[in-house]
Amino acid sequence: MVPSFEDLDRNDDMPRLTISLSSATHRALKEASARQGRSMGAIIEESLELRGVRPIETARDIVARARAQARLEADEATAVAVRETRLHREGR
Repeated sequence: MVPSFEDLDRNDDMPRLTISLSSATHRALKEASARQGRSMGAIIEESLELRGVRPIETARDIVARARAQARLEADEATAVAVRETRLHREGR
């Protein structure tokens, strides 16, 4: 299961990542963090999630649900999941 955005602030077992941001982007991120009362990491995690960056387990869960609900074969469910993911990422 993917943690909720609120849980991200409290999870100390997560790996660390160093990224380079422009000064303006870093400042905007810090301001958003203060305004929202959330960590910068939680905001970045949410942004990645909204852009479709998800663990492979999430995609497998989508396929499993599609198969269960639609009674599709594995290849049919995969095709539906791929199509829906692409449409979601394109904002349709």
